[in-house]
Amino acid sequence: MTNPLASIPAHDRPRERLLRCGADALSERELLALVLRHGRPGVSALDLAGSLLCEYGGLPALAIARPEELAQRSGIGAAKAAALIAAFQLGRLAGRSTDAVTLRSAADVAREVGPELAGLRRERVVVLVCDGANHVRRTVIVTDGAIDRALFPVRDILNAVLRHDGRAFAVAHNHPSGDPTPSEPDRRGTTELLAGARMVGLRFLDHVIVAGHEWKAVAMPNSRTPR
Repeated sequence: MTNPLASIPAHDRPRERLLRCGADALSERELLALVLRHGRPGVSALDLAGSLLCEYGGLPALAIARPEELAQRSGIGAAKAAALIAAFQLGRLAGRSTDAVTLRSAADVAREVGPELAGLRRERVVVLVCDGANHVRRTVIVTDGAIDRALFPVRDILNAVLRHDGRAFAVAHNHPSGDPTPSEPDRRGTTELLAGARMVGLRFLDHVIVAGHEWKAVAMPNSRTPR
């Protein structure tokens, strides 16, 4: 059953209640409707928000949906998908500590990339761009891969670090299979990335593979990179 906003008294509509009572007074469905702004013919933004939450089984699963996947949903499209992805990303950024994280070990890398890799159904490569003291300055998603394997673009990874004026960096990606054991392509990509980092004067700190709540570091052969 649809719930057109016109049938709701003006003072009880999500926007008005947010302004009057604060965001805490709104449900997930109402907050999502404010991001969507509009529904589709015959379906209000509230009902569209409710159907999305029902289809994905809740907000956590919806928050990690891919933009192209959302854009294909009836009543969503590219603009609303982009707004949803942006809203979820802003929430993640706001939830991070304002204190700079220092990478001292592979465990620090795994802890820092957890929010970016949790629950993903496809592999994703993430770069932690650091300053000269190994303080994380920026987290960059370099690429999303196929369901069963990630692209490991060495050039794009190094460009991401240089573009953000990094001096050191760590890389992480996830294994949706649930097994964090490094594959041969993982080890080969690590070796190539280490060689490329040396050529451009960057410190390659770690490469970590995350699978659910487990993780493993990929050994970097013959590494003389200072830590």
